[in-house]
Amino acid sequence: MDWYEDDDLWTGFAEVMFPPRRAAEAERVVATSPLLKVAPGDRVLDLACGPATHLVPLARRGAVVTGVDLSEAMLARAREACERAEVQARLVRADMREHVEPDTYDLVINMYTSFGYFTDPGENLAVLRNACISLAPGGRLLVDVMGKEVFAGWVGRPQAVDVDGGTVFMRDTVLDDWTRVRSDWTWVRGNEVRRTSLHSTLYSAAELQALFEEAGFTGVECFGDFDLSPYDNHARRLIVRGTRA
Repeated sequence: MDWYEDDDLWTGFAEVMFPPRRAAEAERVVATSPLLKVAPGDRVLDLACGPATHLVPLARRGAVVTGVDLSEAMLARAREACERAEVQARLVRADMREHVEPDTYDLVINMYTSFGYFTDPGENLAVLRNACISLAPGGRLLVDVMGKEVFAGWVGRPQAVDVDGGTVFMRDTVLDDWTRVRSDWTWVRGNEVRRTSLHSTLYSAAELQALFEEAGFTGVECFGDFDLSPYDNHARRLIVRGTRA
């Protein structure tokens, strides 16, 4: 079983991955970012949607939303979040390497470094190709990751995150000549110790832009935040947008 297939990870470390501030941030960027601007009736697909962090605010703005995730535990949380918010969402359990709905969406999003999970570079490319096929002509794909250049600025410094009743210690290790990273998490709560490791591919802006173009996207642009700021030495994230011709 690959790490991302383990529902115990997504449920056991949910407080770390999806804290309340993340939902508040999603509300803010959906309300303010030109990259996430939708009109009522726009069809939006969130690949690796998790607990509907972005689906809920997008649905509130009138979008017709679909969330795809491999984790049934995350989809259950997404259903609960949509019910609490009294919004409608179509939720699908599927592998993003295989999920394709030709000519269906106006916007596809993949947020919070949910891209690059797969060791085989061809499988990550397949995710982008599937997204391109699933977009209607003129539709856009938005991928939000921790770019290699941003990551290099702070990697190597262990982090400690306080959670309810305990602390999660995080340490990152760069692998394979700066092409991949392993993140080791240790949760200490009283006498309980829980450990997990996450793996993902590291992309520079140039590498991810080239991958978008190989997948069939045109007009590919890179940004350093959701306010359209440039991807430079002040960037917080790497956000790449491409358009299906």
